[in-house]
Amino acid sequence: MKQPAFKRVALLGKINDTGTRHTLEALISALCESQYEVCLEERCATQVQPSSCIDTGSLEKLGQWADIAVVVGGDGNMLGAARALCDHDVAVIGVNRGNLGFLTDLAPEDAVSALMDVLAGDYVREERFLLSASVKGESIKQQGVAVNEIVLHSDKVAHMIEFELYVDDQFVFSQRSDGVIIATPTGSTAYSLSGGGPILHPNLNAITLVPMFPHTLSSRPIVLDANSRVRLRAAKDNDHLQISCDGHGRLDVMPGDEVIIEKHPHTLTMVHPTTHSYYHVLRNKLGWGSRLF
Repeated sequence: MKQPAFKRVALLGKINDTGTRHTLEALISALCESQYEVCLEERCATQVQPSSCIDTGSLEKLGQWADIAVVVGGDGNMLGAARALCDHDVAVIGVNRGNLGFLTDLAPEDAVSALMDVLAGDYVREERFLLSASVKGESIKQQGVAVNEIVLHSDKVAHMIEFELYVDDQFVFSQRSDGVIIATPTGSTAYSLSGGGPILHPNLNAITLVPMFPHTLSSRPIVLDANSRVRLRAAKDNDHLQISCDGHGRLDVMPGDEVIIEKHPHTLTMVHPTTHSYYHVLRNKLGWGSRLF
């Protein structure tokens, strides 16, 4: 069954990358020929051949104007676009010009034909939730948003910290470790996976807490309901700590501060070709065994 078609297409991608530039130019040519309305992110516009059939604008403008955003690059570019566009009703799809490409469905060599099918309504729609982090002292001092994960860590390299962790105001544990990763299902195949966390299917309403090098043999990752409110309390004898959101947007955490992590009020709408299979992505990206029969 066909989905609603898209008419207004935003294009954005990796800066200063030759492959990305070639893909953007091919997409612009095909979209203009098919008479779609196209707007190119202003930083990318300086790197492609100018065209009279497209407009340019900031990420904020793209979010307010577009039906769908096509991100050409790697997973990092998708994460940045998702954080910028999550407050707007814009679907997102990616063309892989990066390394692993868990979030970027379309191969560059097939991008034009595959995207045309998606724009015509041949796609599946998927909602991914995000996490928000608030650092509180006497008041809310700083806030951040993450698609993949929120990480509490020291501002020094290889430095142990101490903190308490609460879930829905129930004490869970105190811990001495390098920090803790709070990951969404989207982020469960990223930094959390490297830390020994489980893979969560994107349809699960769950988050995972993954300790980073805990000073104990009994500490293990734990999966929680995503509607839970996680509270981290930094011990007073810590040095300067930080919260990282998807590896960016670092927030300062001082001794005695609390960090509140909960679901962001808006979701990210991802669209995939109708041939998309999450298990194929895992098998392909993680090198799992192929069929025996």
